[in-house]
Amino acid sequence: MSQVDEHIFMARVAEQSERFRDMVDFLKPVIREKGASLTIDERNLLSVAFKNLVSQQRTAIRTIGAIEQNQKYAKFAHGMGDYKQRIEEELYRNCDEIIGLIRSEVLAKPADNEAKSSFQKMIGDYCRYVAESAKGDRLEKTKQDALAAYDDACKIAEKSLNACNSIRLGLALNFSVFHYEVMKDVRKACELGDKALTDALDKLDDCDEETFRDAQSIIELLRENLALWKDEEEN
Repeated sequence: MSQVDEHIFMARVAEQSERFRDMVDFLKPVIREKGASLTIDERNLLSVAFKNLVSQQRTAIRTIGAIEQNQKYAKFAHGMGDYKQRIEEELYRNCDEIIGLIRSEVLAKPADNEAKSSFQKMIGDYCRYVAESAKGDRLEKTKQDALAAYDDACKIAEKSLNACNSIRLGLALNFSVFHYEVMKDVRKACELGDKALTDALDKLDDCDEETFRDAQSIIELLRENLALWKDEEEN
């Protein structure tokens, strides 16, 4: 049994144990060894590890932000602000670690277009998670980094991946959310979502069963978002 196999097994054990920091640490040697040649299963495992590593902090920041809006707790504003800032810094460290790992261990090495697009999308996503709560210079830099990563991913995806490919569709979904939530550009979010939806529906009949199933779930999310955003734009 190779060391890579053992690290992957231990990452799965860490996932079952909900030890997501350990999961990321077990996968680091695998990323260094394989770079962008990770299998789709390994890439999905990595995505689960990264996403769960930061989800607690994102949820905590949103929860504290909601409590801060309640005037009943205004007297605790200073303590809540300090606590939220501490969690934000933890989120930023984790996102920076993930982005750095992808840039140095994956995208710096040869990769096929699907892998390039997928990993550039990941960089865009983790920049977006930072931008959700960042301010000032950090926010501006993170916005630009996210835009650049998403743009690169889109150029690769539109040139080389089928319109129903789950990576291309997921990229359009997340990029449109970025424009809506971070850039506050409802029109651009709708344009991106509409184009992805139209392109995918045109090709849906040509898909195999698995691609069709994966595409359908993302198409539904795009439809839901577009319905909400268009209502908002009209109002």
